[in-house]
Amino acid sequence: MNQKLNMMKSILKGAALASLLALAGCAGALKAPSANVDTAKLPMAKAASANPPRSILYVGHSFMYYNNSLHNITIRLARDSVNGKEANHRATSLTISGAGIDWHDLESYLRPDGLGRYSFVGDNEVRFNPPGRQYDSVILMDCSQCPVHPILSKVFFDYSKKHSETARAKGVEPIFLMTWAYADKPEMTKGLADAYTEAGRQNNAHVIPAGLAFAASIAKRPDINLTVPDKRHPTLAGSYLTAATMVASIWNVNPVGSKFTSELSPDVARHLQEVAWETSRNYHGRP
Repeated sequence: MNQKLNMMKSILKGAALASLLALAGCAGALKAPSANVDTAKLPMAKAASANPPRSILYVGHSFMYYNNSLHNITIRLARDSVNGKEANHRATSLTISGAGIDWHDLESYLRPDGLGRYSFVGDNEVRFNPPGRQYDSVILMDCSQCPVHPILSKVFFDYSKKHSETARAKGVEPIFLMTWAYADKPEMTKGLADAYTEAGRQNNAHVIPAGLAFAASIAKRPDINLTVPDKRHPTLAGSYLTAATMVASIWNVNPVGSKFTSELSPDVARHLQEVAWETSRNYHGRP
């Protein structure tokens, strides 16, 4: 009996060790060689369209809906920026908690006269939009670690292609929103930047370098928290920085000096605007 018990203990101990090693392997797969990304050496993703979008569908997860939704901050920041008329647009946000890029049925979302066929304006007045295609562009993002996950990275590239083809078949231009590293795993920055840039290259699609903007801001002003205590989801400053990077990247509109600060201090808002503009210009190779 004692011999059998000792044998069982050895088996269980070995299984536990194997499990720990497997978990360590998965964690290690999230790490890239360095958190410092030389944007000048990244292959350039497609630059913003000569005809900037006037209507956008945001498709993603909680990174988008935090802080009263990224699309609301982006609309206000675009409208109140210098020369922001170029970036005026309407938007709809469609998010699922914890969603991977493969969770979304883009074919259904982009059906004519479906999502976005009417808007509420003024004092809850209903305004019906022109019939047919409702969006010029769709912004796509994957779960926070999926593009660099040892199992799910293939899904990211497969669905980046699938969704890009679906969107273009309906006359909608795909745009990828590059996400950011976890606060305690800055080494994720390079892996995510490489993955989103490659997805943009493969699908000839525009990429918004929000993840690189996060890294640049942290390097300059580590006192400004961009994520909440879970180290993943954005603070108001994080959402504002993402929105500013979108304005700079999609429409090539400089957000520096925008009157809209989203209740951030003028000093913090100015810093985030400057980082967004600098990161976008570097990433897209603009003068």
